[in-house]
Amino acid sequence: MSLPDVSKHDILNSLNCYNENARETRGAGRPALFVFSLMAFFCMARGAAGSTQLSLNPENIKFGSVTVGTSSTQTITLANTGTRIVVVLQATVQGTGFSASGLTLPHTLGAGQSTTFRVSFAPMVSGSVTGSISIGCSVHNIRPSLSLSGTGVAPAPSVRLSSTGLAFGNLSVGTASTAQTVTLTNTGNAALSVTSIALTGTNPIDFAQSNNCGASVAAEGSCTISVTFAPLASGSLAAAVTLADNASGSPQTVTLSGTGTSSTSPGVSLSSVSLSFGNEPVDVASSSQTITLNNTGTAALSVSSIALTGADPSDFTQNNTCGAAVAVGGNCTIVIQFTPSAAGSRAASLSITDNASGSPQTTTLSGTGTHDVILTWTASVTSGVAGYYVYRGTTSGGEGATALNSTPITGTTYCDASVQAGATYYYTVTSLSSDETTQSAASSEASATVPSP
Repeated sequence: MSLPDVSKHDILNSLNCYNENARETRGAGRPALFVFSLMAFFCMARGAAGSTQLSLNPENIKFGSVTVGTSSTQTITLANTGTRIVVVLQATVQGTGFSASGLTLPHTLGAGQSTTFRVSFAPMVSGSVTGSISIGCSVHNIRPSLSLSGTGVAPAPSVRLSSTGLAFGNLSVGTASTAQTVTLTNTGNAALSVTSIALTGTNPIDFAQSNNCGASVAAEGSCTISVTFAPLASGSLAAAVTLADNASGSPQTVTLSGTGTSSTSPGVSLSSVSLSFGNEPVDVASSSQTITLNNTGTAALSVSSIALTGADPSDFTQNNTCGAAVAVGGNCTIVIQFTPSAAGSRAASLSITDNASGSPQTTTLSGTGTHDVILTWTASVTSGVAGYYVYRGTTSGGEGATALNSTPITGTTYCDASVQAGATYYYTVTSLSSDETTQSAASSEASATVPSP
């Protein structure tokens, strides 16, 4: 291989550096032994004139924790910041588990040029490791280098649970719930050894668990734990699923809770816990809305009272079919209407007092009272009238050319809800002939003043 032109001084420097490195690694009477040398690079400057300067960036690399059997890679930039051409021939990588790749040697770097290569850390055992990358030899004793460090970490399992608590609610004594499941996932990089999955806590006999986890869960694998609740006594009951394994944080737990209820107790379920009536004209009754009450228990439900309470109970009315008792599995209906007595937001509550748990049960009621103008007129005696149009103005004789209603009114009543409190409005009505084109002259004018709030 032919080398570029170099000065005698450059060649001597290179040879001296090489000899120094050889003496440092050679024992008395024994040949040189390069234990950690994976790749070496030397540099040679072309031409005697100018300056030579090589740099490595970054100057140190910290790989942090890397799992044994895997690797982590970072990129290094080698730059010629001088004014002379440099030929890189070899470099030295030291430290167990460190290696370099991506640099084809020899490599020529012109003045101001740079190249990149990669350094990897692939620990084979646990523990901290240090190393280095350095230019083995260069003109004018240039030895750019950087330090390497990393820690090999043994593979380990890790547990993630889809839920850390299961609540079963109320359940009659002597009956069993449907199963609830928790998924265990091994998010680590080593097999999870499962020592035991057991029910612990205050009331473990009121719960049951089954699982398909076995003795081991593979890395990134999962298994499921199914739990049921079968109360043997009334009252609040609690337990836990406890998992013992070789993951950090063992034992992991899933809390369990439920309430045992008497086998002969009523239960109440309402079809709605809130009703909204929206905007309704003052003193005009709304359309009715219905609530259904169901006895979901195992004994008759005794109804003491159904009443309207809250801020504006008189703006609402209720009628019901519940009577004094509702049989097991039976139901009754409560019909509510809203008749606002004033403009603005109105609210109340329907309160049901009975012998079920959680009594009284309530449904919130809400609506908004609005002002309006209700117009009525006498039907036209002319035959062939298809309907009527209503016109409005804010000054006498100033009714607009566009009717308030987009389609003919077939009756003789119209409610104008788009009015403002305190304003006065003027109205006229025309009739529409059966040809749906010809309209009569306007009726006599009527006026209405909307009350102030």
